[in-house]
Amino acid sequence: MPAQKLKEFLDRNGIRYVSIRHSPAYTAPEIAAAAHIHGKQLAKTVIVKIDGKLAMTVLPANYHVNLEVLKKSLGAKSVELAGEKEFKDKFPGCEIGAMPPFGNLYGMDLYAEDALEENEEIVFNAGSHTELIRMSYKDFKRLAEPKVISFLA
Repeated sequence: MPAQKLKEFLDRNGIRYVSIRHSPAYTAPEIAAAAHIHGKQLAKTVIVKIDGKLAMTVLPANYHVNLEVLKKSLGAKSVELAGEKEFKDKFPGCEIGAMPPFGNLYGMDLYAEDALEENEEIVFNAGSHTELIRMSYKDFKRLAEPKVISFLA
């Protein structure tokens, strides 16, 4: 079960969460519709390369990462989307495109879009295309320890 590592991490830290099962969905609009969640509350994980190093970003599913804004915010020389081949082996037990936004579980830096701070709760893929986790944004921020910046398109 892809979500097991994540659930064990949440349980060890005493976090309250809800697991949401849904029919297979692969895009943010499909997931939001299948789980009856507003796109602003649904968070998606996007893997980028910052100066050649893989990193994780998380943002509201109804937005896109603006690579130029991210580059400026970080003071980086280059920022680009990572290809699946570059990161597919970095997330054992997870389906490609369904990685949970916990860079600390996978040895990656995590950058969270500051628009997520408007949400009381955050909902995100739990490692598969059929399961989501809903938890408080404050708990997510405390556990995932993202660097919160603005990088929306």
